[in-house]
Amino acid sequence: MGVGAVVIGVTGWFIVGMVSAYAGGTVDLIVQRIVDAMMAVPGLIIVLAIMAVLGSSLNNVIIAIVIGMLAPVVRTVRSQVLSVKEMEYVMAARAIGAPAARIIARHLMPNCLAIYLILATYYLGFSIIIEASLSFLGVGVPPDVPSWGGMLTAAAQGHVTRAPWAGIFPGLAIFIAVLGFNLLGDALRDVLEPRLRGASSTARLLSRG
Repeated sequence: MGVGAVVIGVTGWFIVGMVSAYAGGTVDLIVQRIVDAMMAVPGLIIVLAIMAVLGSSLNNVIIAIVIGMLAPVVRTVRSQVLSVKEMEYVMAARAIGAPAARIIARHLMPNCLAIYLILATYYLGFSIIIEASLSFLGVGVPPDVPSWGGMLTAAAQGHVTRAPWAGIFPGLAIFIAVLGFNLLGDALRDVLEPRLRGASSTARLLSRG
């Protein structure tokens, strides 16, 4: 679920953010107004509303998480592209008449790959937390689908006093998985973005947004 949501969501919104920033004008205005509207609502509320409409299933959880990550991913990628597209090599490519698709594919995308990897590792952990939260609330995956959030719900309903380890180990698994992906993201940031070395994960994302 986490990998599926990240591959679809981060990749898709990464492309939308690049096109929005490079195109500018009306395209960028429309995209950013949609982003502003979605950022006005907490992400978990958006995901809960989508699940209430679509119903409980693994595919619907992925769809809800993908839609929920639209605003932050597009805003972060846009800020990166706005700085890259003013570089001399991009202006030179535009001056010699290179088409927009070639500039995006050959110049903008490779220089924004670092932020893509950073966002992918961050939202992999984020997707795990959202899926566990939805399953814990009973609106995520169906009960017959294995889920750490579902295990926590079962433990809270019937085993919290008689077998507390039934809730401890799923929670510990969530903690270790999310911490591991966040540490991976920090390592990638240190390697790919030396200017942000030493800053926290939240500060680094905010610096791009």
